[in-house]
Amino acid sequence: MKTMTRLAGALLATAAAGFALSASAQTPAAAAPTAALAGWKLVWHDEFDHGTQPDPTKWNYDVGGEGWGNRELQFYTDARPENARLEDGRLIIEARREPWQRNEYTSARLVTKGKADWIHGRFETRAKLPLGRGTWPAIWMLPTVWNLGNGLWPDNGEIDIMEHVGHDAGVVHASTHSQKNQWRNNNQRTATIKVPDAGTAFHTYVLEWDAEEIRIYVDDRHYFTSRKEGGDWTSWPFYREFYLVLNLAVGGDWGAVKGVDASAFPQRMEVDYVRVYQKAGP
Repeated sequence: MKTMTRLAGALLATAAAGFALSASAQTPAAAAPTAALAGWKLVWHDEFDHGTQPDPTKWNYDVGGEGWGNRELQFYTDARPENARLEDGRLIIEARREPWQRNEYTSARLVTKGKADWIHGRFETRAKLPLGRGTWPAIWMLPTVWNLGNGLWPDNGEIDIMEHVGHDAGVVHASTHSQKNQWRNNNQRTATIKVPDAGTAFHTYVLEWDAEEIRIYVDDRHYFTSRKEGGDWTSWPFYREFYLVLNLAVGGDWGAVKGVDASAFPQRMEVDYVRVYQKAGP
C-alpha cells in the first residue's frame, strides 16, 4: 500500500515470474501458533480468537480520510465495529459505501505502531482477500522512525508483503520502496504471482527479512527477493524497526484504474492470524 501515489507504470515494471497458485495448492487449515518452525522462534502473534474487537494491546488505528497520498476514497475509522471486528476467530476489515465526513466510503487501517515493531524476522499473515472492483487490500510494513533523507516517503522505506487490486483479481504483488528504487524512477523492486482463488480461499502471505535481503512468499512459493547488494540507506533503509499495517483501501490512483463498482460494497478482508518469528538462538 503506497504512502505516495503510484500509477500503472509501477505495474508494468513488475518482475512477474510466471508463478501461480491454484486452489489445489492453497494453504491448509491454520496450524497452532506454537507449531515448530525450524530455525525460528515465535515472538508475537494474534490469532483473533478472543472478544469482538481487535486487541488494543496489539493494534492501533490510523484514522482519517484525506486520500492517503493516493486519492483514496475511504475514511479510516477508529475502532468502529462496522469496519474492524472479530468474527469466528478472524479479523474482519470491512469497507462500506456510506457517507462519513467528506468521504463516500469507510474502512479500517490497523497498525502495530506504538505497540510492536521489529528488525528482521519472518512475518506470516493468513488472509482471504476482497474481489470487488475498486478494492485495494494490503499487508505491509512502515518504519517506526522517519529521519532518513527528507523525512518522508520513500526515503524511509516501505515493505509490501501483499497488495491486490480488485480490477486485476487473482494477481498478488510484493514490493520494496526506497529513495533510489521507487515508481517515480520506474525502477522499483516488485514482482507478482497469480493466486486465482485469493478471494475465495485463505492463503499465507509471508515476509522473510534479514540484514542482506527481503524474500516474499505466498504459502510456500517464493516469488520476490529484494537484496541489499552493498547499498547504503538510499537503496536499503531496511536496517531499522518497522511495524505492520493491515488495511483495505477503496479507489485511489491504482485501486480505481478501472473505476469503482459501488454496487460491490460492502467488501471485506478476512485475516485468520498474524505471526511474527525471529531467528532462534543456538
